[in-house]
Amino acid sequence: MKKLNAVLLAFLTVLSVATAWSQAYPTKPMRMIVPFTPGGGTDILARTIGQKLTETLGQQVVVDNRAGAGGTLGAEMAAKSPGDGYTLLIVSASYAVNASLYKLAFDPQKDLAPVTLIASVPFILTANSAFAPNNIRELIALAKANPKSINYASSGNGSSPHLAGELLKLMAGIEMVHVPYKGGGPALADLMGGRVQLLFNTILQALPSVKSGKLKALANGSPKRSPAAPEIPTIAESGVPGYDFTNWFGILAPGSTPRPIVAKLQVEIARHLNGPELRERLAAEGAEAVASTPDEFGRVIRTDIEKYEKIVRAAAVTID
Repeated sequence: MKKLNAVLLAFLTVLSVATAWSQAYPTKPMRMIVPFTPGGGTDILARTIGQKLTETLGQQVVVDNRAGAGGTLGAEMAAKSPGDGYTLLIVSASYAVNASLYKLAFDPQKDLAPVTLIASVPFILTANSAFAPNNIRELIALAKANPKSINYASSGNGSSPHLAGELLKLMAGIEMVHVPYKGGGPALADLMGGRVQLLFNTILQALPSVKSGKLKALANGSPKRSPAAPEIPTIAESGVPGYDFTNWFGILAPGSTPRPIVAKLQVEIARHLNGPELRERLAAEGAEAVASTPDEFGRVIRTDIEKYEKIVRAAAVTID
């Protein structure tokens, strides 16, 4: 009994110290690693969230762009950083994809601790305006009647648009030809030029071209319609039940970061995400604000790693 009481006392002492530390935290500037180049969606979100945290926590959040290897270099840097609450990492759904594509020098489920999801962003399957099918059912019918006659572009082998197309092929039982590009810009340009027929693109990038008539939207890859474009049906409701390929963004911390610090960060970020300013700003860009708990975000990562691993294996996907 004395030994048990001693262990309990030690645990309570550590807990009280960690709680006191979290109450004083932060006492110096923080770093948010962005594993991509400046100017992209992940970078913009990082700067937006960082500015809000700077305002409420009273310490500057410095954005540190560390691009390379599909986002894995920045993630590895964060995973190997001290778990003191002063290093954060912002990631997209490619974080879960990379677990199956790269030989990582860290464990994405153990060496980084989920803090919160920030936002979810639908992928829209867009087509060249001259492409005959106007919806998923017509696309599937054409693909089954003429196997490998349809091509779809992506921003590169192993990219999210690539896997979205592979998942559609697997679930719909069709054959299409993948055409990888070195980036989303060239892929979009060739789609509008008619050199390729299809492209999964984020709703923010897709809608301007759809509204101008340069492209047409066949379906939304998310499980529910987007408030930003409610007229676009989902793939799941258009003949491929259960289809779900949604991009998301979230915040992680080094795995050894104390739980009270993770909890404090989650509360602060969620407060901003639930406020009208950020929610409306994200909605204007076709994104939906999501303020999840760390455990909820952890389940999303775990589920997506398993899902993408099956796609990568079934389609024999490799990186460039």
